[in-house]
Amino acid sequence: MTELELSDDDGSGDFAAVAYREENYWDVYLLPVALTQDFKGVLHALRQQPSISGAIGLLSIGDDFFVIVRVYGDDVSLFLSDVTASVDWQVARDVLEYLDIDVPDDEDLDQVLPAGDMSILADLGLDEMELGALAGDLDLYPDEVLASIAERIGFQQAFQRAVDSMG
Repeated sequence: MTELELSDDDGSGDFAAVAYREENYWDVYLLPVALTQDFKGVLHALRQQPSISGAIGLLSIGDDFFVIVRVYGDDVSLFLSDVTASVDWQVARDVLEYLDIDVPDDEDLDQVLPAGDMSILADLGLDEMELGALAGDLDLYPDEVLASIAERIGFQQAFQRAVDSMG
């Protein structure tokens, strides 16, 4: 069974976006949707951004989970909203591998727990508690959580324009 067969989602809602700031202006644009399944490709794309303050990658995968990647020079910070996604999704396994965290065992699949740097966006105004609460809110879809994060950090309009361009 392939990864696509494991998922009921056709991938049409998946997206990868990059946000970066030049001076006081945020810019957000979509990356190719194929990068939602290519962790190394996401890292490469983020490293290509011209921002002197680094780049933030936002990946929404189905109705299941999201990933935040922050690249600043050679430094990479990661946040995965749900470690159990690694059972069905290669990109989530790749994130856990990068973080040197094992894929959860069957008995650990009953809890939705995040992994990675909870303070990934703290310097931008989104503290660890708030990110944890957003990631743990099972009533929100990944794209809704990312939209809420964009609003809290201050790039909601640019984020919404990018997402709306998907059609």
